[in-house]
Amino acid sequence: MAAESHLDEPLLLRGGSFGDVSFWRSCLNLSNVISGVGLLSVPYALAQGGWLSLVLFAVVGAVCYYTGELIARCMRAGGDDIRSYPDIGYLAFGRLGRKAIGAVMYIELYLVAISFLILEGDNLDKLLPGTAVGLPGGYVLRGKQLFTLAAAVVILPTTWLRDLCVLAYVSAVGLVASVALTASLVWAGVAEHGFHAAQDGNLFSLAGLPTSLSLYFVCFSGHGVFPTVYTSMRNKQDFTKVLLASSVLCSLNYALTAVLGYMIYGDDVKSLVTLNLPSGKAYTRIAILTTLITPLAKYALVIQPIMTGIEEKLPPRARQGRLTRAAISTAVLVSTVVAACTVPFFGYLMSFIGSSLNVTVAVLFPCLSYLRVGRVRRRSEAAWIVAILVFGLCVAVKGTYASLHQILSTFW
Repeated sequence: MAAESHLDEPLLLRGGSFGDVSFWRSCLNLSNVISGVGLLSVPYALAQGGWLSLVLFAVVGAVCYYTGELIARCMRAGGDDIRSYPDIGYLAFGRLGRKAIGAVMYIELYLVAISFLILEGDNLDKLLPGTAVGLPGGYVLRGKQLFTLAAAVVILPTTWLRDLCVLAYVSAVGLVASVALTASLVWAGVAEHGFHAAQDGNLFSLAGLPTSLSLYFVCFSGHGVFPTVYTSMRNKQDFTKVLLASSVLCSLNYALTAVLGYMIYGDDVKSLVTLNLPSGKAYTRIAILTTLITPLAKYALVIQPIMTGIEEKLPPRARQGRLTRAAISTAVLVSTVVAACTVPFFGYLMSFIGSSLNVTVAVLFPCLSYLRVGRVRRRSEAAWIVAILVFGLCVAVKGTYASLHQILSTFW
């Protein structure tokens, strides 16, 4: 398998800092992967599913932690030849598995990158309403399109980085921003609204459950980047500890944000909780500014596998130059900007990503691959994995149908 893996399909992410990243920097990178734009949608997810859906939030978190551990076990089973998610697919299912897992993973990461730019445009437009810039030829850029382009210009230099040691510092900034957002919601509740809007809210809503579950899966996604973090670690045996610490910290912040947002705004909470904050308030400015930092800090880490996958399709000489890396990252960024300006439905897009692609990458593929690799030693574990597969499949089918129906209803 080792020889064929090297010759048949190039492994992902051979360049960069492999084996150089410390425990704490790995914690920063993995926490930054897990804690993302899902933070803004968890109050809306709670409003859709009701208070009892917090139980399902905990279940989703536990499932995603376990499947993350399954990814690490698969990588250990394959040895040094397994450095990426597509490599796991090759180990478990051969060439077809590599292609299938790679395709779904790349599409998922690409759509997540688009959602980052949509988020930037929406929030900057709220922070600076009415802003417009004239261009030669009489064309005027305004609103979300203008700010999406501005965000892309700021993000572009970070996409040229390929060293995860350096990206750890960017990740640290993103994590501070996530905590600051939660603090801003506390400020908003104390200073303006109070924490009583959801007293008469839903205890449980079966109709809103598919959307709620889909958004919860968005919170704990990022499994496509897990092998990148695993491969970069100096001591790979510590990955389980890194995964546990990152999952627990991010879960606490997610849960606190969900409860605060729902208690403040109740069933009127929007798909982006920052859109509920009143204009002109100091805490609104702080919340939006910190929200803007998160995508800036995450974008480069999320598209790393995409860029490296493209690089490895090029001739060996073309891969070495920095200009090649810059050209690829710029092309990927430009394409996501165009898509972000075309599909500005943040909540529905996140729901679709969570129900279809996140569930596939975070639940279905890890379980199927682990079962195929044959490392299951106890029947109870095999039964648990099968139960997770059934649960994930139900969420994927129902959630995808609900999210596509919402998106299509905006056009017809």
